[in-house]
Amino acid sequence: MLSALRLDCVAETARIVAFIRHQMDGAGLRRAVIGLSGGIDSALVAALCAQALGPDQVRAVLLPYRTSNPDSEAHGRLVADALGLEVQRFDISAMVDAIVAQQPAMSGGRKGNVMSRCRMIYLYDQSAACGGLVVGTSNRTETLLGYFTLYGDGAAALKPIAHLFKCQIRQLSTHLGLPDVVVNKAPSADLWAGQTDEGELGFSYDDADQVLYLLTEEQQAMEQVAAQGWDADTVRAIEGRMRRNAFKLRPAAELSLCRGGCV
Repeated sequence: MLSALRLDCVAETARIVAFIRHQMDGAGLRRAVIGLSGGIDSALVAALCAQALGPDQVRAVLLPYRTSNPDSEAHGRLVADALGLEVQRFDISAMVDAIVAQQPAMSGGRKGNVMSRCRMIYLYDQSAACGGLVVGTSNRTETLLGYFTLYGDGAAALKPIAHLFKCQIRQLSTHLGLPDVVVNKAPSADLWAGQTDEGELGFSYDDADQVLYLLTEEQQAMEQVAAQGWDADTVRAIEGRMRRNAFKLRPAAELSLCRGGCV
C-alpha cells in the first residue's frame, strides 16, 4: 500500500465525528438515518454516527430484497447490536417488483439501480418521520469510479467517509473494532446473487485505491503509473471508468436566466 494512504486513525476518527456534529448542528437536527447493508462502509458510518451523536440518535434501516443474501441482513444486525442501534427493517421487494413488472426485459444493471433508488426513497421517508438526516455511505474509491447509483446510494444529506479510499475504510473499521466478518468479507452491493464489487469492476479495490490516488492526488499520467509496476491494462481500465463516469460528479446542467447581458 502507498504510504500516503495510511491513516492516523485516532485523528481521523475525531475529525469525522466533529464533521458529523457540525453538519447536524447546522441543520438543527440530531438524528441520523443510515441504510445498514451488512457491508463495511455502512458499518463504519454507523459507528462514527453513534460516536458523534449517541447510539440512541442513529436509526439503522435494513432494506432487503427477496433475493438478497441472508448474510447481509445478519451482518447488518450484528453491527447494530454491537453499536447498540435502533433497527428497522423494510422489504423493498414489492416496490421493486412493481417497476420491474412493467419492464420484463430489464437488465440486471437497471434492476440494481431501481433497487438502490427504492432504498433511498424509504430512507428519506424515515428521515422525515424521525426528524433526521440521511447519512451516506459512499467512499472515495466508488465515487471516483462512478460505482454508485445517482439518486440511489449516491444520495445523502452528508457523506462522512466520501474522502476515504476503500483501504482507509478498512483501516478505520479495524481501529473502531467493527466485527471481523464485516471488515474482511468481499465487498458487495448484494444487487443479485453472487455479485461482488471487484468481480463487476474487473479489478481489485487495492489496485484501484493506489492507481486512483496516483492519477488524482498526484496528477500522474497513466504511463507514469504503469511504470511504477501496475499492469497497464488495469490502469487503463481504472482511468477509463473514472473518465466515463465523471458526469455523475457534476451538478445537473442548468440554463442561466441571463440572456447575454449578465456578468
